[in-house]
Amino acid sequence: MLYLTGKGWYIMLILASQSPRRHELLKSAGYDFEIVPAKSEEHIPENTPPEQAVMALARQKALEISTLHPDATVIGADTIVVIDNVILGKPSDKSEAFDMLRTLSGRTHTVFTGVCVIMGNSEETFAESTEVEFYELSDEEITAYIETGEPFDKAGAYGIQEKGALLVKGIVGDFYNVMGLPIGRLVRCLNKSRIIT
Repeated sequence: MLYLTGKGWYIMLILASQSPRRHELLKSAGYDFEIVPAKSEEHIPENTPPEQAVMALARQKALEISTLHPDATVIGADTIVVIDNVILGKPSDKSEAFDMLRTLSGRTHTVFTGVCVIMGNSEETFAESTEVEFYELSDEEITAYIETGEPFDKAGAYGIQEKGALLVKGIVGDFYNVMGLPIGRLVRCLNKSRIIT
């Protein structure tokens, strides 16, 4: 499918992510796209504020794939969970997942998703934030959730759209941002550049 932009025709729209949640959200918005996950090691300078960090990570991913596909429109995205100014990424094992969920229990944390869209020589990068409050969780609840296997490919060790929804007391902000892609804001970004489905 061809996508019309203000600067001409681009052959492909590429999502530089292997996240099934992001695939689902972009597809639900009516876009046809290729999936080309970024593979380079993520790096951000130490002490970078979370909002700036997540935008930098999204831009790294988009730039990597845009370099390989310069005629495509590329979307890069990254999601982090932040509590007490500490960034929680994806847990490496059950113990780390337990520690993350214990930290989040009964408290409110912030989910940031950074998005970078590169179209030829132009790019736009933004971050969206959502506040998420957890119920007070028992050790048994945490262990049972970890045994579902859901935590291990998700920032903060939970997925709000799956069984992790049972941990969440409430949110303030964009639900889809917590899933990993603020789709409403992304579509408006694409529309500004006349990316049409």
